[in-house]
Amino acid sequence: MLQKQIKDSIKEAMLARDSIKLITLRGLANSMTNELIAQKRSLSEELSDEDVIKVLQRLAKQRKDAIEQFAKAERPELVASETAELHIIEAYLPQMMNKDEIRKIAEAKKAELGVTDKAGLGKFMAVLMKDLKGKANGTDVKEVAESLF
Repeated sequence: MLQKQIKDSIKEAMLARDSIKLITLRGLANSMTNELIAQKRSLSEELSDEDVIKVLQRLAKQRKDAIEQFAKAERPELVASETAELHIIEAYLPQMMNKDEIRKIAEAKKAELGVTDKAGLGKFMAVLMKDLKGKANGTDVKEVAESLF
């Protein structure tokens, strides 16, 4: 469904003559095709929404890394370009939880597991990351989990 939505957006970007959006969406479509190939699936198949989200998250991370590198190299025109692409990609990603929402879930999970010290942090993190997969940024989850001990 998400893959079809992106393909439909390509048509809309073509009609609107929005070149940045068109280039970005075509890149997304190519990345989804590459994911199908990596999974040894037929190109006529569609990826599940979960697989599409993984691809989108990977591409968003690449853009964030590029923005950071271009900022260090003082290349504002490239930062602007990558930022525009990142905003387009993020429009298709589900909204991530903020740290307050993560903290509520983490505190409940900590009580449920009965973890009281840093010795159980690894087990706690594994369970927490499994529960919040695709819903929260891993870095935020780690920060919140470590702050509870």
